[in-house]
Amino acid sequence: MSKPGGYESRIAYEAARIRAAAVYCSDGRVGEHFDDFLQNGLGLPRYDRVALPGGPACLAGHPQAHLEEQGVVDELRFLVEVHGLKRIVLIAHQGCAFYGTRLSLGEPRLELVQRADLVRAAAFVHRVTGVERIEGYFARLVEDRVRFETVEV
Repeated sequence: MSKPGGYESRIAYEAARIRAAAVYCSDGRVGEHFDDFLQNGLGLPRYDRVALPGGPACLAGHPQAHLEEQGVVDELRFLVEVHGLKRIVLIAHQGCAFYGTRLSLGEPRLELVQRADLVRAAAFVHRVTGVERIEGYFARLVEDRVRFETVEV
């Protein structure tokens, strides 16, 4: 609960941009893991965030995600133009409900489609934004931890 005057973050504001964005699933169970990986694993302390159900799935050509695709493309183009993006990170995660529900996929096919989608999404993002440095990762649950595996895009 915030105080009557509002809440003030103890984190100092830094105006410098790092020119990187991440596109990932909005699943709150893995949000902190994504932040940890991007900030500490990849050294991106203040990356721009594009979070939505399925994350990069909407950029892989699925008809079920056509509306989301246009919104994310518009957002990425804006970030490239205004924030000067030079690097885009795409992350898919194990057990994503978007794939299971909206795309009606189950294991083991689900992970295979997610990995292929990262490749398709990376090619599409490059084509529509011109950004050269695009990376793909698959987040896997290992016991009570999340491990990030590189996917060659």
